[in-house]
Amino acid sequence: MNYEDFKNRANFSKEEVLALAYGNLFSDAPEGYNTRLPLPPMLMIDRIEHISRKGNKGRMVAERDVNVDDWFFQCHFLGDPVQPGCLGVDGVWQLLGLYCAWRGSLGSGRALGCSEVEFFGQIRPYDGVMRYEVRVVRYQDLVNSGSSVVIGDATVLIDDEPIYEIKRAKVGVFRDIDYPDYPRPTSRSKGGRMDSE
Repeated sequence: MNYEDFKNRANFSKEEVLALAYGNLFSDAPEGYNTRLPLPPMLMIDRIEHISRKGNKGRMVAERDVNVDDWFFQCHFLGDPVQPGCLGVDGVWQLLGLYCAWRGSLGSGRALGCSEVEFFGQIRPYDGVMRYEVRVVRYQDLVNSGSSVVIGDATVLIDDEPIYEIKRAKVGVFRDIDYPDYPRPTSRSKGGRMDSE
């Protein structure tokens, strides 16, 4: 697959999602393309069933298979295994970052927050499929800075039953903030507040 094919796809298989995380889905990425999904075990997406855009709005549907031996069930909690709800929120941020890359954003993605999260269910080891339904409320390229921002609302379901609602989840893609020489200390080896100068 080439970069233009990537930007025109409407779905991605598990192998393609993993290739995105490893940075080898396509070999002709433009200069400045740094967007990556987290590698397993932090990757919270197995496949993208649907991705689309209409103007500055869009939609995504993705899934993750629940496995009885998922890493978080081993420690959260002993005698009461449950997937941390924050990992579902992170999955939404992962999808929004991917949406930016799919729209052509160049740089590194960062979660920027959300306005509201409600958990009214849980994910246990013998559940089947976690499903994300994300409504992109607004996507914007910030031309002067070379950045982009996406805002979305999401419902997370387990075996077709809604269990989380996330409102106004926000992700930005920024240039020149990557740290490719980890673990060596460099000018980008420390975090802190990201202010524009």
